[in-house]
Amino acid sequence: MKLLPKPPRNVRVNTEDSLGHGMDAVIVMVLFLAAGFGLDRLVGTMPVFMVIMSLLGGVGLFAKFKYRYEQRMDELEAERVAKLAGPARGSTTVQTTNGEAA
Repeated sequence: MKLLPKPPRNVRVNTEDSLGHGMDAVIVMVLFLAAGFGLDRLVGTMPVFMVIMSLLGGVGLFAKFKYRYEQRMDELEAERVAKLAGPARGSTTVQTTNGEAA
């Protein structure tokens, strides 16, 4: 007895959505916090490395999100400019043997 349908095999998870960004941020911050905690336990300086590693992880995430945002905005701007420019110059319409334009 099937209760849930099987998803198609060729479906990829979209990591460009807000949930993907949020999970990315949480995982990176937890890893950096755990690394700082481990260094603090090893050296014996309790909150120092946790704070430093958390700040380092936060700055890295901010930079990553900023550059990803700028890249996406540049792509969208290029699409907008291409759409405003109209069809590419030099493109010709070729007619097939039955008279339809290709």
